[in-house]
Amino acid sequence: MENIFLIVGLGNPGAEYAKTRHNAGFLLVEKLAEQWQSNWTNERKFISRVAKAERNSQKVLLCEPQTFMNLSGESVGALVNYYQLPLGKILVAVDDADLPFGEIRLRKSGSSGGHHGLESIEQHLASREFARLRIGIGRKDSSRQIADYVLGKFEAGDSELLKKVLERAANQVETWLASGIEKAMSQFNGVVDSTNEEK
Repeated sequence: MENIFLIVGLGNPGAEYAKTRHNAGFLLVEKLAEQWQSNWTNERKFISRVAKAERNSQKVLLCEPQTFMNLSGESVGALVNYYQLPLGKILVAVDDADLPFGEIRLRKSGSSGGHHGLESIEQHLASREFARLRIGIGRKDSSRQIADYVLGKFEAGDSELLKKVLERAANQVETWLASGIEKAMSQFNGVVDSTNEEK
């Protein structure tokens, strides 16, 4: 079996959803593809955009499901089954309204926290034992009805912090690939310093 890692960014396809808070996962894998000079292709059999890269002699697949958020598991399940991927080599990047904007948190496993994209993946993989990198987007108030907020675009004043958040999250993914999840969690989980550049 090939040594392949799968990094999934969750979001909604289509121009109207580009750069929205709910597409934070898409923004991260797009940043990684740019850093790694990987080209996106539309893979109809996986209902996904897929970019392939090689890092430290390891093959990496970047994935953006094109199913819309609530059906993300269809794409992830198809990729996992086709490549026979073990759960320990899967990382899903996702927005999280329960984390403040400017904070990231990688975990080995866990609950969906009510995130429909994660729920769909858990259902299709019949497991919660895959890594998830939560990118905090915060929330305007305590209301659970936050659809308008998460589907809204990041504001102009958010751009500098968003850039730093994505840089830190990309570094965390690189560390996960190179050194494992424990080091990636201990080194990068937490609040991004909005005043200083990341090392």
